[in-house]
Amino acid sequence: MAIVVTLSPELETLLLDKAKQRGQDVNFVASELLAGVLEWGEQDSEEAIKGIQQGLDDFEAGRFRSFQDFAGEQRHKYNLPNDS
Repeated sequence: MAIVVTLSPELETLLLDKAKQRGQDVNFVASELLAGVLEWGEQDSEEAIKGIQQGLDDFEAGRFRSFQDFAGEQRHKYNLPNDS
């Protein structure tokens, strides 16, 4: 399947430079870069969902702390003033 993508002159130059550095065809490099970005986006979404589920599981199991405890820990960790 052929898809035509219009690139800005700056992006086209970057892509051509990348292909030249690798000694590869520009179409191959573009396809490889696009596949990597799409895969990264999917993995990022999956990791976010797993993290949210872990948080929900922890909450249901009673593994949580109050916001006040969290805020106090962060103030201490980053040497921030108390809200009082």
